Amino acid sequence: MLSRDGQPLMPCHPARARELLSKARAVVVRQVPFVIRLKDRTLGESEVDGVQLRIDPGSKGTGVVLTDEKKEPHDRNPVVTVRRGLLSVELQHRGDQIRAGMRQRAGYRRRRRKANLRYRAPRSDNRARRSGWLPPSLRHRVDTTFSLADRLCHWPPVTEIHVESVAFDTHSQSVGRPLHGTEHQRGPLAGTTVREHLRATWNAACAYCGVSGVPLNVDHLRPRSRGGSHRISNLVLACVPCNKAKGSKPVETFLAHRPSRLAAVLSQVRAPLDDAAAMNATRWQLTAVLAALGRPVHAWSGRLTKANRLAMGLDKTHTLDALCIGPLDHAAGDHIVRFPHHALTAKATGRGSYARTTPNRYGFPRLLRPRAKQHHGYVTGDLVRAVVTAGKWAGTWTGRVSIRSSGQHSLATASGRFNCSHRNLRLLQRGDGYAYSSRRESAASVSQKNS
Repeated sequence: MLSRDGQPLMPCHPARARELLSKARAVVVRQVPFVIRLKDRTLGESEVDGVQLRIDPGSKGTGVVLTDEKKEPHDRNPVVTVRRGLLSVELQHRGDQIRAGMRQRAGYRRRRRKANLRYRAPRSDNRARRSGWLPPSLRHRVDTTFSLADRLCHWPPVTEIHVESVAFDTHSQSVGRPLHGTEHQRGPLAGTTVREHLRATWNAACAYCGVSGVPLNVDHLRPRSRGGSHRISNLVLACVPCNKAKGSKPVETFLAHRPSRLAAVLSQVRAPLDDAAAMNATRWQLTAVLAALGRPVHAWSGRLTKANRLAMGLDKTHTLDALCIGPLDHAAGDHIVRFPHHALTAKATGRGSYARTTPNRYGFPRLLRPRAKQHHGYVTGDLVRAVVTAGKWAGTWTGRVSIRSSGQHSLATASGRFNCSHRNLRLLQRGDGYAYSSRRESAASVSQKNS
């Protein structure tokens, strides 16, 4: 909620917001998240205590919660701290899509280079990168989290930011047990090479058919085209016929008729560490950029978050973990008294593409894209309200629009997607690169009050 001069005020209950709008004391500033501005009260005439912004970063999703803390009398102690959740937002990243797009672009360029400049010398890898550089898929996680935190600092009076900072021991996770001291310095390839390690592991035989005494290739269990890595647990030895027959198939499909051989191959597979590596690479970057918002930033461990969540009997989600970030003295009676039952989901969708053509599966141009991104007053991603008077979709619908130059736009709603003329649409909010929805928080709390 904003004051008459646009300054942030304390958040109010939805019923209170409806009352202010019905009495014409406020106007709507933004639909999602819903923000109103008062017309009869300034910041100086209001009482503002301040709220806290709590962030639980993740590789694929990040939980952001607005809370307030108050001192209240208690039976055992004179004063205890109670924490209330005011707004929950789950930010869904698209780092995997960016990574796949970068790989696809690299494949297109590699094919063109091979076809047109077959004898060109390899380009030297001598480009310098600035300090703090991150790959685009990881930079996206930091930038989108900062962007959401920046917006939330403009609407409510955020006084401090609490963020969970967790470091993952990827070496211990790959081994499957805790490592100590110099054990971190000796991996599976210590004193050997990849091929020697694989020959010792598979007894110099093909992992798929068991043949030996023939030329063997190093093959990826999970193909690179399907997101597989060069990690040693993703590599096996394969004879030339098996390597060609498997191609880019999943190993489960290729060995479906030989379950015993499939079980032996899958026994060496380890869980991917992409998410843990992404968190290790971005945790200090995120803390550094959040400091630019001008609020005190406090970093807390994941162990403290887990202890608070278990003490309050909450389920494990990004939003509920964000609610539990920060110290709570449970022995003294501190507790969480409320969490939002509905969480706002913000899925990063981007703002379109710079490409002038749409390629086919081989990278060749399939059709030209229009140069203009706005048609009949709308841009893909705008939040609109459609009033359909006849047909199967008769009624009033609200959703995200995908535009066409013909004016017959496509509208995505909770009940499905349908085509609608631009004449039946009314703009509610310009697209900001996110698709918004709502989900119910599936949590059973042991706290005293829920709402």
